[in-house]
Amino acid sequence: MVTNQAYLFLIFIINGIIIGVLFDFFRILRKTIKTKDAITYIQDILFWILTGFIVLYSTFTFNNGEIRIFMFIAILIGVIFYMTLVSSYVIKINVTIINFIKNIIQKIFNILITPFKWIYKFAKRILSKPLNFVKRLIIKSGNNLNSKKENFIKILQKNLNLNKEKHFSR
Repeated sequence: MVTNQAYLFLIFIINGIIIGVLFDFFRILRKTIKTKDAITYIQDILFWILTGFIVLYSTFTFNNGEIRIFMFIAILIGVIFYMTLVSSYVIKINVTIINFIKNIIQKIFNILITPFKWIYKFAKRILSKPLNFVKRLIIKSGNNLNSKKENFIKILQKNLNLNKEKHFSR
């Protein structure tokens, strides 16, 4: 009986350690990947669902569904043990590894995109003069159209004024 309870106590200390690892997993995600508040809330809900599943699974598997106060004390001891002794090292190591992998991926991406940057610069250099020429022509023709439009409007106004004067002079 006592050995069975000691065994259960150890099982639930291990559950506490697993819950601590799960908690650190979400902390590591938040430190390495910037997420919006909605995603953070979803992660929190997911953490509590997984924690509940771990505790319920262990309770039904190892203690036939009987809930005892010592199980929660053991889980608390496991979490405290993990958080005080191991957590900071796990976070530092994993954040370092993930940031290292992110840097490698970024460098690979930069290497792969470099030829496209060269092509863009080359095309920009070659096409800049013809495009500037076309741009100046469009602007010049637009200015000419504006001046022609203004002249046309002035001529129309003069003709309308002359027509009005002719109507009134009769």
